[in-house]
Amino acid sequence: MKRRQFFRNTALSAIGASFILPAQACTPTQSLINGIGQGKKAKNIIFMVSDGMSSGTLNMGDLFRRRKEGKGSNWLDLYRNQRVSRGLMDMASASSMITDSAAASSSWGGGIRVKNKSLNTGPNGEEYMPIWQKFKKSGKKVGCVTTVPITHATPAGFCVSSKSRGEQDEIALKYLGLRFDVMMGGGSKYFENRKDGRNMYEDFKSEGYFVVNNKTEMINVNGNRPVLGVFAEDGLPYELDRINDSQLLNDVPSLAEMSQKAIDLMKDHPDGFCLQIEGGKVDWAAHANDAAGLIYDQVAFDDAIKVAIDFAEKDGNTLVIITSDHGNANPGLYYGDKADKNFEKLFNYKHTNDWILMGFDKDSSATTLAERVVLHQGYELKSDQLSFIINKYKEQAAEGVYNSYKLPFKEYAQFQQEHTSIAFGGMEHSADFTELAMFGPGSERMKPFMINTDMHYFLLEVAEVENKF
Repeated sequence: MKRRQFFRNTALSAIGASFILPAQACTPTQSLINGIGQGKKAKNIIFMVSDGMSSGTLNMGDLFRRRKEGKGSNWLDLYRNQRVSRGLMDMASASSMITDSAAASSSWGGGIRVKNKSLNTGPNGEEYMPIWQKFKKSGKKVGCVTTVPITHATPAGFCVSSKSRGEQDEIALKYLGLRFDVMMGGGSKYFENRKDGRNMYEDFKSEGYFVVNNKTEMINVNGNRPVLGVFAEDGLPYELDRINDSQLLNDVPSLAEMSQKAIDLMKDHPDGFCLQIEGGKVDWAAHANDAAGLIYDQVAFDDAIKVAIDFAEKDGNTLVIITSDHGNANPGLYYGDKADKNFEKLFNYKHTNDWILMGFDKDSSATTLAERVVLHQGYELKSDQLSFIINKYKEQAAEGVYNSYKLPFKEYAQFQQEHTSIAFGGMEHSADFTELAMFGPGSERMKPFMINTDMHYFLLEVAEVENKF
């Protein structure tokens, strides 16, 4: 069977087996990619995900860089200079038009739509082999870097099958058995001080891994041994908080630094490599309606784009894919006489809303909170706003106060809106089609509109790896 027909048939059968919402199915004669030319093989693939990035987030990240730095974002400059193929992607899951990160990553990873919260696992427990396992079996090095736990939904969707994204202890165990080459992010609580008492750092070391837990150790790693880098108990700090804390700046690498190191560790492999890069805390900031957290982490993701594109441009054999898995909270900069100046106030922020609220002593006074906001975000809350926030701490039982779902992030963002001109449409994922950009070999074959499951087979085809595993 000819290679192109092989991939077409495989993809269409997988799509047919999954839940397809009305008017979303591909027709039987529709090719998964544009054009009929073979194109150049993609030896390496870098797949970049700004998790939970709505179009307003992309727009504000660009506006932020243009106003503060005098240049546009790396992502939007790729559009302006017509250096990439651009399209949209339908990210619906098997259970909803609105996906979660697990089902979204699984659509790319396993090539089939699964229900929200599942990882490459169908309704009857059937498992679909994730794409990084396929590429690993084909001889490539594979890895993931993220600003959330490395066991979190987006990296996991490319790497493992699991009935629930919440089984992060078990996902860490699966990583050990699969021997991926570079895995870096947060989530130390899933590797040490686990519920089962197991210290998985020692297990990874016994399997030949370099285990690194700070930026200096990461920088100094070299050689051909696989690397596990875990730099925080849960997610990494928000970028704005990281760059304004000397200890964090010294100990915790940025997403761009992790990305560069991962590329350096894998780039000389004769059979190539595949790397997923996730700006995971973009999503967390959107959930919290944290404008500064959102924009600074989007800019940090944008810095990682430059790392990937610079390498791909020099290498000539690397396909870079830049996208998001879903929208979240649909934020935007809204019109008003002070909108420009308000937006520029973010340039001088020292910390995120998360840092303000999660770090505030619940027994302190409204005056202390007011001073904290002025010092670290540069504006004054009104007396009734301060009282509202203080009362939210008093309403909670002591052991539950510092649960981010219980603190008044939504109201705080609404109070903040008059000072930033940024508003949010909600605090949850949205059904927006996601941005999709490609650079490098194979990008010329990208369709301007893709169903999420198409991506799995597209990647296999442009890398010339048959779906035989």
